[in-house]
Amino acid sequence: MSVGLLDHFNIRTGRLADTVRFYEDVLGLTNGDRPNFDFPGAWLYSEGKPVVHLVDISSTAEPQKPDSGVVHHVAFASRDFAGMKQRLRDKAVQFDTRTVPGGAVWQIFVRDPNGVMIELNYEVANE
Repeated sequence: MSVGLLDHFNIRTGRLADTVRFYEDVLGLTNGDRPNFDFPGAWLYSEGKPVVHLVDISSTAEPQKPDSGVVHHVAFASRDFAGMKQRLRDKAVQFDTRTVPGGAVWQIFVRDPNGVMIELNYEVANE
C-alpha cells in the first residue's frame, strides 16, 4: 500500500488573473483544460499534468487568506537552476537560494501573489 505522489495543490484566491500570470510567466506553467465546474478558476500544468488548481473567490464572501496557512510551502522537482534564477531576475521577482546540507540539492524559494511559498529543487548532479 502507498499513498503515492503528490497530485496537485489548490489555492483559493481573490486574485485569479495575477495568480495565473505568476504561474505562467514566472514559473513557466501552462494554463490548460479544466473541468466545467460551477465556480470560476484555472488549472496550471507542468509536463502535461495539472499540478496547480486555482479557485476564484473574488465574487464570494470568503476572505482571502494572506498565505498558505499551516502549509509552509509547496515544492517542485525542477530543472535548469541557472535559467530559473535568470528568469526571476528578468521579471524582477524576489527569490532566495539555498543549498541542502550535503550539497546534493540547490533550492530556489519564491512567493506567489497570494503569499504561498514555492520551493524549486534542483539536483546538483543534473545541473
